[in-house]
Amino acid sequence: MINEIHDTHDDNNVTGSISKEKLLELVKNESIDTVVLGFCDMQGRLMGKRITGDFILENDISEGTHFCNYLLGTNFEMDTDDGYEYMNWDKGYGDYLAKPDWDTLKVVPWLEKTALVFCDVYTVDGEEQIKIAPRNILKEQVKKAESYGLSPHMASELEFYLFNDSFSDINKKGYSKLEPAGHLNEDYNLLQGTKNEPIYQEIRKQMHLMGITIESSKGEAYKGQHEINLKYADALKAADQHLMFKHGMKEICIQNDKSVTFMAKPYAEWTGSSGHIHLSMMEKGTHNNAFYAGDNAENPISDTLKHFLAGIIKYTRDFALMFAPYINSYKRFAPNSWAPVSIAWSRDNRSAGYRMVGCGNSLRFESRISGADMNPYLAYSALIGAGLYGIEHKIPLPDELKGNAYNQDAIERIPSSLHEAILTWKESDVVKEVLGEDVAKHYLHAAQSEQNDFDSYVTTWERSRYFEQS
Repeated sequence: MINEIHDTHDDNNVTGSISKEKLLELVKNESIDTVVLGFCDMQGRLMGKRITGDFILENDISEGTHFCNYLLGTNFEMDTDDGYEYMNWDKGYGDYLAKPDWDTLKVVPWLEKTALVFCDVYTVDGEEQIKIAPRNILKEQVKKAESYGLSPHMASELEFYLFNDSFSDINKKGYSKLEPAGHLNEDYNLLQGTKNEPIYQEIRKQMHLMGITIESSKGEAYKGQHEINLKYADALKAADQHLMFKHGMKEICIQNDKSVTFMAKPYAEWTGSSGHIHLSMMEKGTHNNAFYAGDNAENPISDTLKHFLAGIIKYTRDFALMFAPYINSYKRFAPNSWAPVSIAWSRDNRSAGYRMVGCGNSLRFESRISGADMNPYLAYSALIGAGLYGIEHKIPLPDELKGNAYNQDAIERIPSSLHEAILTWKESDVVKEVLGEDVAKHYLHAAQSEQNDFDSYVTTWERSRYFEQS
């Protein structure tokens, strides 16, 4: 049964976005007693601290809060891996500073008397942004787009699996014999969706109260699989919404003894979970879509869109680590699986890696490459950076793909493994030019560490295959 979650704020049930001044007012009248200062780590998780109301009234938290810099140089297990230049034992694992971006301040409706603000990561003195922090990477690409007179607008579509067991129960079972919250293929099936609609309705409601707009939710193509579509926004806000949705959904599931996974491929026989990204490019300061050539144009696709998409197509393999960052990410890519393997574009064709959709001022393309396990700041950055490189170098757009992309062997393919993606990243001069040497080196090391961890692990599959018969 869904736990009842009330908006208990005394100040006229304040929800959604608020100003710093309003926050202080709410703290003073005890409507808010906790403020979460959060920042995004490399894995796309929200890290940070909970600050008490009393501390906020006594101190100017605009200065931010300190955290150990290893949080931007670790893996999922929070290990302090050797080899990171920005953080290591020789440098003593010092502090970074998380400084609030007050434009992101929101009341959290599913947590009692709690507000949350996203932070950007700075050097300990607060003078310089840390280049390798995911949100800073995206801000740099947005700034670059603005120098071209462009403003990227984006939206995420996230697929996931819901379970009736809690995260704790699944952990105790060793992540085996998982039972999703459903027993039939749910793709667009309203009857199947109804079985879990109470919690999905609660999630949509709570996100609405927080100011995160969900356009729709629907069943997906396997038992217990679902999809939620977030409303488009400027790139930074869209990435913030993506991160907050995933974090918030997990918190709401915890409150209701359920769990959810956004991993790309939980089981070999299950349908993979995608993280599709829609991207359009507005002329800076206007509502004019720079991808649309105009009503009177013979071809509605502008040169801006042609070169932008051409850059992405040409360098998808180079940037694969930002679209598919983990070992498991590559298990999702399979022929006839609804996950693309071909780096090509087509109009409304789901077998292609990039699908052009919309018309007029809503003309855009959908990247179908990323899985739901992506870090939105990094995946968004790769799309924007590669696209702008295409504009700068006037890269010609390849011909539109016709027919079934899965059957066309001449088309370049997405790397088939993390190991292959590491090699293409390592050898790419474009990655270094677009993201900078520091970012390229830092995320290369993160991927190599992930690969090394996997290579040293002996799996159940190996024991069952080789134990007796090798």
